[in-house]
Amino acid sequence: MLTVDTFSLYIMIASLAPLLGAFTLLFLFIFEKRIDLLENQKREIALERELQTALYNQLNQEIQPHFFFNTLNSILSLARLDRKTELIQSIETLSKLLKFKYQTNNTFITVDEELTYVNYYLEIQKIRFRDRLHYEISIDPDVYEAITIPFLIQTFIENAFKHSFEKYIGEAFLKTTIKKKGKAVHITVWNSSPNSSEELPHVSGLGLENITKRLDLLFPTGQTSVQLINSDEGSSVLAIFPFVLKSEI
Repeated sequence: MLTVDTFSLYIMIASLAPLLGAFTLLFLFIFEKRIDLLENQKREIALERELQTALYNQLNQEIQPHFFFNTLNSILSLARLDRKTELIQSIETLSKLLKFKYQTNNTFITVDEELTYVNYYLEIQKIRFRDRLHYEISIDPDVYEAITIPFLIQTFIENAFKHSFEKYIGEAFLKTTIKKKGKAVHITVWNSSPNSSEELPHVSGLGLENITKRLDLLFPTGQTSVQLINSDEGSSVLAIFPFVLKSEI
């Protein structure tokens, strides 16, 4: 036979059971919504990352057809002049350059890898400009394994040819300097042909705008800049971005 205390306990449990059930359902509802929210946020972050990657790759593959047309014309001239050795060399170098460019889909490469591509490019230009072209590359040993965006230096050098050396007769001097200053990498490409001030906006063009966008994408929390400098001695472009070693990624 139930005692009064036991009966009262049953009554209390029966009264609280609906409330406990309601609180449990409310907790499960809130927990489920929270999980859905986290999943949505995760999905949005993944989609944003994919979008940024797609944008980066699109920017990465932008090329200046000007160089390729000139290169093909140079190769055609070598063929017509029956200069077989130079013809074979130029075709091999162009093949290496194209292979490097269209197989480079990473968001970053090392400065050393970038210089490999640059040297292919300069070899081809040396065939075109012959003794008229003089160039040198100076680099701090610490910077070889630092990361950079693909085709940064090459774009600067390509602009020097397109907007300076092909417009001005005479000897063409090109100097590339890569230094580590503090916690940043400074890359300067100087050429001996000065541009007038009204030409500078044109020189910047899509190539340097592309560089600026990709630097911002690669180093979203670091300070980056691309500067054009004009003087009587020549013109130069300077890129500054954080010093990050590949091994640190």
